[in-house]
Amino acid sequence: MGKATGFLEFERQHEAYEAPLTRVKHYKEFVAALSDADAKIQGARCMDCGIPFCNNGCPVNNIIPDFNDLVFHQDWKNAIEVLHSTNNFPEFTGRICPAPCEAACTLGINNDPVGIKSIEHAIIDKAWSEGWVAPQVAKHKTGKKVAVVGSGPAGLATAQQLARAGHDVTVFEKNDRIGGLLRYGIPDFKLEKWLIDRRMRQMEAEGVTFRTNVFIGKGELPAYIGNTARETVSPDELKEQFDAVVIAGGSETPRDLPVPGRELEGVYYAMDFLPQQNKVNAGDKLPNQLLAKGKHVVVIGGGDTGSDCVGTSNRHGAKSVTQFELLPQPPEAENKPLVWPYWPVKLRTSSSHEEGCSRDWAVATKRLEGKNGKVEKLIAARVEWKDGKMIEVPDSEFEMKADLVLLAMGFTQPVSPVLEAFGVDKDARGNVRAATEGDKAYYTSVDKVFTAGDMRRGQSLVVWAIREGRQCARSVDAYLMGSTELPR
Repeated sequence: MGKATGFLEFERQHEAYEAPLTRVKHYKEFVAALSDADAKIQGARCMDCGIPFCNNGCPVNNIIPDFNDLVFHQDWKNAIEVLHSTNNFPEFTGRICPAPCEAACTLGINNDPVGIKSIEHAIIDKAWSEGWVAPQVAKHKTGKKVAVVGSGPAGLATAQQLARAGHDVTVFEKNDRIGGLLRYGIPDFKLEKWLIDRRMRQMEAEGVTFRTNVFIGKGELPAYIGNTARETVSPDELKEQFDAVVIAGGSETPRDLPVPGRELEGVYYAMDFLPQQNKVNAGDKLPNQLLAKGKHVVVIGGGDTGSDCVGTSNRHGAKSVTQFELLPQPPEAENKPLVWPYWPVKLRTSSSHEEGCSRDWAVATKRLEGKNGKVEKLIAARVEWKDGKMIEVPDSEFEMKADLVLLAMGFTQPVSPVLEAFGVDKDARGNVRAATEGDKAYYTSVDKVFTAGDMRRGQSLVVWAIREGRQCARSVDAYLMGSTELPR
């Protein structure tokens, strides 16, 4: 519980950010982990609340009061043991998780919640620097072989857990580098990619084999899907070679904007735009890279992907950046008695917004216009929401300059050529149908085939992907061995 009266004595300690004017000049991370002393103070604020709602607010059920207390007592080595007992990759979640645990913090009812995410960040960074994060090689091999399709957080968590159970695990990735949407969906200024490479080396030492540029499926992937595969393997071949298969790819089918002018040059999906900069940062040469330099950029979609487009456009040197959202502007502060301990709907301003961006809400795009096949302006209108229905406000139409329009309106489902090739049953949203409880947890309708992460639950958070990967690994291990000792 930290210090008994700490929540009365200490204010929340925030991580330090590099100034916006300097950080937009590079693609490196700009958030500094708490010092040992500041982390101790933050841990001291964790109160003896009786029922730690933060545990359930966290999708992987991190044992938060325990590691807060250990950090308060500066017992960092045991803190990382507690943290790793539920979370395979805290260096990812400590950087990019939105921290639903903090929304559920009991102290947050009438004060600033404990900075749980910043404590997690500090623990894992210290653990790596001290050499406490080592491969956990299985003492005995089972002789069973498992294929994991997709190398995002769900696939990586599944693979690591199964390798530690003694199975021979091979991870297949259709792109040229491991990491899935961690690698090519999240800008480097939020998550530097050497963090993924470091975990890969640990997993390889634990016995995981990684194969890149391999597409598992049949047919052609849509052009907007990242894919550098030089080899295609059918699901039937995979099932013949392995004792179990886990499909754990991302939800990569983007929501489109069916308006006149959509076909104009200069209108792209966010995932056409964002991965290119990550590839350039990694040393790739892209002669036709999509660049925002000197352009009026309009980002359609108010979520995290849209925010990432804002931050990347500012680093390119955009002339202006505007972000639209179809829904009304949320309240600046949530009604805590109404929503606590659940995730609140409230106005969130990201670090990318602070770097320069005009934001607007309740705006619907009506059409895009341009000359010589290139977009030049966007025509939009104000909307109102009544009884769940969108109604255009009369005489509210307006236009704005737009040399680059980025569609960041979310993702609807996994890519069809993969699911169709496996022949798995799908739910009403087009995701793979699989239960999360019982003897058939994470088991698809196809023999030997399991699923986890976005491919099962739809577009979601990295921390949910890690949870599903861990739980899926338990189901696969029980299927192969008759029982399992893997933790949830």
